Amino acid sequence: MKLLLRTVASVFMFAGILAGCLALLLLVILMVRFPPLLIAVLVACWLLSRLQKSSQKVLE
Repeated sequence: MKLLLRTVASVFMFAGILAGCLALLLLVILMVRFPPLLIAVLVACWLLSRLQKSSQKVLE
């Protein structure tokens, strides 16, 4: 029974990792085809970086 549970968990983990990689690949393809999406992702990453830096200053 334990072996079956471990096998099912491994299958779900593999499917999750595969779905994540596929989503990331599709996002990269979309960013290459539509440059405004690339700009939006870059701005979002920049904003996240600034928010993390400002929150670290508040905590110190």
